[in-house]
This record gives sequence, C-alpha cells and structure tokens, in this order.
Amino acid sequence: MHITVNRELCAGSGNCVVNAPEVFDQDDTEGLVLLRVTQPPADLEQPVELAAQLCPVGAIDVVREAIAR
Repeated sequence: MHITVNRELCAGSGNCVVNAPEVFDQDDTEGLVLLRVTQPPADLEQPVELAAQLCPVGAIDVVREAIAR
C-alpha cells in the first residue's frame, strides 16, 4: 500500500487523523493533512482505507501494490 495526500484539496476535517493517527497528522498552522508514513504496515491498512473513504474532499489516495506471482 502506498499513500499520497493532496494538501491543496484538504479541508482540515481531521477524519484521517481520528482513524489512522499513526499515518496522518494535521499541521498547527492551517490544520491541513500531514502524511507521516507513505507505506504503512499491513496492520494499518484498514484504518487508512477508512480514513481515505471518510475524507470529505478526496484528498487521500491509496494505491494497493499488486502481488507478483
């Protein structure tokens, strides 16, 4: 899993921080999203997915990496 955020879209709602505080934070000035981890461990995938779904402006992109066979 790889995560990117678009701070220009961010509305500062904080849903990402509430659901995955190990991965997301908000800056002290504008309250906009800060990405702490771009590739979280497997145990954080579900909270990250939820954070992305709950983002009211779609500022979080989650790309699942394909498993090579």
